[in-house]
Amino acid sequence: MLTRREAAAEVNDRPYNNLLRRLDRADFGLIEPHLTTIQTDPDDLLYDPGAHVETVYFPCGASLASYLVANEDGRDVETILVGREGAVGGIVSQGRLPAYTRIIVKFGGPLVRLPIGRLDAAKTRSPRLSNIFARYADCMLAQMFQSTACNAIHSIEQRTAKWIISAMERADGSDAVPLTHEQLATLLGVGRSYTSRVIQTFKTEGIVETRRGAILVRDRDALQKRACLCNEAVKHHFEEVLRGVYPTEEPGRSVS
Repeated sequence: MLTRREAAAEVNDRPYNNLLRRLDRADFGLIEPHLTTIQTDPDDLLYDPGAHVETVYFPCGASLASYLVANEDGRDVETILVGREGAVGGIVSQGRLPAYTRIIVKFGGPLVRLPIGRLDAAKTRSPRLSNIFARYADCMLAQMFQSTACNAIHSIEQRTAKWIISAMERADGSDAVPLTHEQLATLLGVGRSYTSRVIQTFKTEGIVETRRGAILVRDRDALQKRACLCNEAVKHHFEEVLRGVYPTEEPGRSVS
């Protein structure tokens, strides 16, 4: 039987994805031989609407994937971000189904791939593994509910602060968030000019600075005060349903 230290070392040898690290040794062993790692760049396409979903992708480290819903005016509006706390593509479905949204890479880096057929076979063999993925799907649904409510009742300033904080949490607490004004506008579902005005206000107040292709946070406390509480609600639900999976700041951890 493994000691606590040996068990921790074994988990840390896995890909830096909290959902994969949440699995016990036997359950992880069911899928480990079928995992492959790819390196991605920002805006890499994982799925288009209508595409057959054949692969589950697990973002690792500071990598981020994003769900985008196409609208009749040609704009894509982002609904949620998914980082190392989860996965995208066929989380609970049985068999191959068409994708409803576009899924892209928001922050580039390593993603671990798993064929859906292999995941379905593992779920059949282990109700415990199936339960963990069902619980994660519940957490993802909670994010979508919260995002819908947030868009309806909170100001652009509150939502801008929320998205920057959400990205920071998934980037291992880095103060530099690789978000452009255009990307923030897509997250918010507004024109770029609205986002630019909010960022300019934050800059004037000494909360952020801007760099080419990135936002540098100078005052986290002030940014947190500007944000709505939607992130906190989502984190609380994650802790209730899948304790320890939502990203926390963990300096010095491997992101492979």
